[in-house]
Amino acid sequence: MIDGMRPDRQILIFDADDTLWENNIIFERVIDDFVHWLRHPSLEPTAIRAMLAEIEEANIVAHGYGSKVFLRSLADCFGHLMQRPMNAAEEKQMALFRGAFTAGRVELIPQVTHVLDELSERHELLLLTKGAPEEQQHKIEASGLATHFTAVDIVPAKDAQTYRDLVERRRLEPARTWMIGNSPRSDIIAARAAGLRAVFIPNANTWAHEHADLDPADEGVLRLDTFADLPRHF
Repeated sequence: MIDGMRPDRQILIFDADDTLWENNIIFERVIDDFVHWLRHPSLEPTAIRAMLAEIEEANIVAHGYGSKVFLRSLADCFGHLMQRPMNAAEEKQMALFRGAFTAGRVELIPQVTHVLDELSERHELLLLTKGAPEEQQHKIEASGLATHFTAVDIVPAKDAQTYRDLVERRRLEPARTWMIGNSPRSDIIAARAAGLRAVFIPNANTWAHEHADLDPADEGVLRLDTFADLPRHF
């Protein structure tokens, strides 16, 4: 158990990207702009997006998550399609795409601050997010939410072993620990595989890589429509 934690409090672990603040919609906007900018003479936009998705999958395996890896995938996709290096004007355009991730602010999901204020009075709140440490830490600081959490963990990926390690490191009790997030694959299925309970809050802009089917008969998963619904259950 977390040191000093009251026995009547539950442990609520929050995902960050697309649970506390919008994230993937920024990537989607850049992809739309990238495809439009290319104006490839023979490939339809859907084909370009599919090619980019394949490149992204390979780069995630090799380099992990984050906007830098995503921008690398854009450059790799450009090279694959055009079969030549970028010229100066094209490099300038890529710099504009990069700017979408360096604005220094985040867009919070509606009611997040109010809900965390309320829940922190009754329960222990932790934050678990995956990605490049510097990038994720920057978003956490920009959000202004860090003070709500007893502990913050930034990990390269979230699978069942990640949650087992977290349980051991933070001395958590799985029976009263909930993972709260929007990603079926890494927030819900992985947490359930490690013995935690979970709260699924869908986001229409969840990254396709994170899509997966949830077991409708799993009583260890609470499904909510919005983040603002949490205080009615905890």
